[in-house]
Amino acid sequence: MKDTRPVQDSMGTLNVPTDALYGAQTQRAINNFPMSGRALPPSFIHALALVKQACAQANFELGLLDLTKTQALSSAVEAILKGEHDAQFPVDIFQTGSGTSTNMNMNEVLATLASRISQQTIHPNDDVNMSQSSNDVIPSAIHVSAMLAVTQQLLPNLQHLSNTLERKAQAVEGIIKTGRTHLMDAMPISLSQEIRAWRQQIIDNISRLSSSLERVRLLPQGATAVGTGINADPKFAEIFCQKISELTHIDFKPMPNLFIGLSSQDTALELSGQLNVLGASLMKIANDLRWMNAGPLAGLGEIQLPALQPGSSIMPGKVNPVIPESVAMVCAQISGNHTAITIGAQSGNFQLNVMLPMIADNLLYSINIAANAAKQLADQAIAGFVVNQAQLKKALDVNPILVTALNTVVGYEKGAAIAKEAYRSQRPVLEVALEMTDLDRDTLIRYLDPAKLTQGGTPTL
Repeated sequence: MKDTRPVQDSMGTLNVPTDALYGAQTQRAINNFPMSGRALPPSFIHALALVKQACAQANFELGLLDLTKTQALSSAVEAILKGEHDAQFPVDIFQTGSGTSTNMNMNEVLATLASRISQQTIHPNDDVNMSQSSNDVIPSAIHVSAMLAVTQQLLPNLQHLSNTLERKAQAVEGIIKTGRTHLMDAMPISLSQEIRAWRQQIIDNISRLSSSLERVRLLPQGATAVGTGINADPKFAEIFCQKISELTHIDFKPMPNLFIGLSSQDTALELSGQLNVLGASLMKIANDLRWMNAGPLAGLGEIQLPALQPGSSIMPGKVNPVIPESVAMVCAQISGNHTAITIGAQSGNFQLNVMLPMIADNLLYSINIAANAAKQLADQAIAGFVVNQAQLKKALDVNPILVTALNTVVGYEKGAAIAKEAYRSQRPVLEVALEMTDLDRDTLIRYLDPAKLTQGGTPTL
């Protein structure tokens, strides 16, 4: 049992651990919501602290908060941003839908720290929460935390993945392989074409995410309780955005309609949707790598991924494609998070969405694991895989689908007959075509040149 001290709020008195920086409202939330044992992530807590710092600075500029309290609150926020007090934010994710408990947790911790710094009483509601409501603070913190996570972590890692893919494409330039549709042999492609298709997926995802950030940078701070801005100066929203922009070096702006930021989470859902697309892209790349690596003897065996750890507790020497498998699970989790966020975004009842903490947690979780997955895929799978050129050539030499190049010369029906015989006899299509057409070997070699066939257009002599 921890030592406790009695604290009081508007509902009465209860005991709080002696070493806790928070007060009664946080303790009530701890008692009321023993749901998951999981608190909101530090990235959200730190963004919420930045929101409080910008609010204090805006209130000071408006002449509502004195310099001593403003400086004390800023110092308290700086300590939180350093991670010194992360353990003081234990409120469960699954709490009141507005996030009021987390907002008051922050208010109480900042009030305690700032009071100690300033040697004067700083009130969690009257001072720290001045010109604010949980209803605009938490949605603003969702946008700020997501903006920071995407710009500082996810986008740089996606750019790193894109650059890694381009370097690998350049390294394998000129290597030709069998293309596949429906997992079945198809016309040849170059390995660099395959890799650059993956890269374009990542480039497109960067563009989609960047587009969504134009709405993420819009903040509802200043809307207060229901969107009307009650108890906030009309200039508060604009000044707040100036202050939070200075603190984060990101250009934040007030939402054109503050009611939307409280009642809906459309922008968070949009961003989650873009993360869901990214997850689909990463899943496709990861699974392609797994198929290409399959074997090494009984599978495709086109590439060999880096050997990172033993693959079996019972089969000695087995090595598995652990990074693509890990990335695929990340993508599945992002999809699940998106479903939860979708349901959460539907829960805007009149002037307030009531699933804000869950949306915040899932959104930041998706951003974090997507960023980590992109980096690991780049560094631990793509950068180091080795191409098995002998295996690629072996498959390419006997690929009957190469007969497609003869369509304009011998027709589809004759081509199909050649392909079937090549399949049946397990011989290269060139040998079968020599027997079944009037074309000579040199002509067939020119028509069936795999490298030439990767360049598109109608094959000609």
